[in-house]
Amino acid sequence: MTLDCKHVWAQVSEYIDGTVTAEMKKDIERHLSGCRYCSAVFDSTRNILVLVGDERTFELPVGFGERLHGHLRTWMNSADSGA
Repeated sequence: MTLDCKHVWAQVSEYIDGTVTAEMKKDIERHLSGCRYCSAVFDSTRNILVLVGDERTFELPVGFGERLHGHLRTWMNSADSGA
C-alpha cells in the first residue's frame, strides 16, 4: 500500500508505540524514507513524547493538549483544501 502524508500523520503515534501491523510499519518506513516533511513530523513527535514523558522536564499548561489538537485539526483541514 502506498501511504500519503495524511495516513502517516494519523498513524505516527501508533508507529512510535510499536502497535502498528508489520505491513503498516513497512509502509510508514517507506514513506518516511522519501518524505522530508513527514520525517520531520515523526522526529518532532518522538521528541515531544520523550520530553513530555519525563516529568522532570516541565509541566504543560492547562489546556495545552486541547489547543494543540485544535491547531493540528485546522492545519490538516487547510492542507486538505490545498491552502
